[in-house]
Amino acid sequence: MLLLNRLLARAIKVGHLELIDAHGQRHVFEGLPGARVVVRLTDATLHRKLFLNPELHAGEAYMDGRLLIEQGTIRDFLTLFVENRSGFRGHPLQKMLRRVTKKFKRLVQRNTVAKSRSNVHRHYDLSNDFYRLWLDDDMLYSCAYFTAPDNSLEEAQQNKLRHIAAKLDLKPGQRVLDIGCGWGAMALYLAHVADIAVVGVTLSTEQLVVAQAEAKKRGLDHRVTFELMDYRDVQGPFDRIVSVGMFEHVGIAQFDGYFRKIKDLLTEDGVALVHSIGRKGGPGQTGAWVRKYIFPGGYSPALSETVQAVERSGLWVTDVEILRLHYARTLRMWDERFQAHRSEIAGMMDERFCRMWEFYLIASELTFSHGNHMNFQLQLTKTVNAAALTRDYMLDTERRLSGPNVVR
Repeated sequence: MLLLNRLLARAIKVGHLELIDAHGQRHVFEGLPGARVVVRLTDATLHRKLFLNPELHAGEAYMDGRLLIEQGTIRDFLTLFVENRSGFRGHPLQKMLRRVTKKFKRLVQRNTVAKSRSNVHRHYDLSNDFYRLWLDDDMLYSCAYFTAPDNSLEEAQQNKLRHIAAKLDLKPGQRVLDIGCGWGAMALYLAHVADIAVVGVTLSTEQLVVAQAEAKKRGLDHRVTFELMDYRDVQGPFDRIVSVGMFEHVGIAQFDGYFRKIKDLLTEDGVALVHSIGRKGGPGQTGAWVRKYIFPGGYSPALSETVQAVERSGLWVTDVEILRLHYARTLRMWDERFQAHRSEIAGMMDERFCRMWEFYLIASELTFSHGNHMNFQLQLTKTVNAAALTRDYMLDTERRLSGPNVVR
């Protein structure tokens, strides 16, 4: 416990942590007013593991029931960690580990077609019934867009669809590609509000089933096609391309290829819109626990390294928008819905899964509310005059699409 004690004494500058070790001894660490938590460890190996890699092993121990929250909640515990994150990250050993892991970042994120399929299967093919319990009615699994304080999750997700549709500046007869179409909501919305043909591609067999069924149910299957396909295998051209919440799964080793593919697929006057999680402060790395249990091969890119890849592809960046705190609110709503159905989910999966998922949702929310994560939207074109010269059309279209006769 000596090394862990030193780490915690150095790191905890905000809040109150009482740690009961595996031998029953109590250790108290306190800083400025903040979250108050009492934690019990039931496994003596955690004394060393938590010192070496607190993020990975705290998550694993909570999942397995070897780290018990005796006072406070898992949200309080994670808030305490986030509020003292700089103290943990500033420890010499943690700095050294980050330097080492960064050197292997490209290797870890080398997402071949086969590896991408495997990564998608592990997260998105869990169960459609599971996701239905806590996502919105359209099963949109990406950052919502809150235009008013009292927006419900459903309203905020519809706001996002309108916001993106407006930026695409759709014209009748156009052919549109949705890369990483999920359960189909984006593609179906675009076909509903505009006289266009849409192709959506996904690597998730579970998502494909729902998307195809929804297209038929809404009478849009003659204009919307969903296919089980990697974006690298798609054949163009397309007048518009949209990709929401998929770029995070590309991996830094494939950034150049991703944007070159978009350029190849676009018509000369085409427009693309990429919506992605991003990070402030320059390139980083995916946390060990998230990489192992939630998003294998995933990475939230810095805007700087993303734009560099866009520039190397020869595409124009014609519009950039940063969405701050919207994902924190989205994740909070997801967690509230998840907790409302927790017993049902435990019966569907198991208790360990529930602990893993709530750790993921809450930790992710805090990363957006207290950390350095945000979302960005990039509008891209092949030619300098493909997009309008002012942004007025975006607001005009968004207002038109919010009319009572548009949203289903």
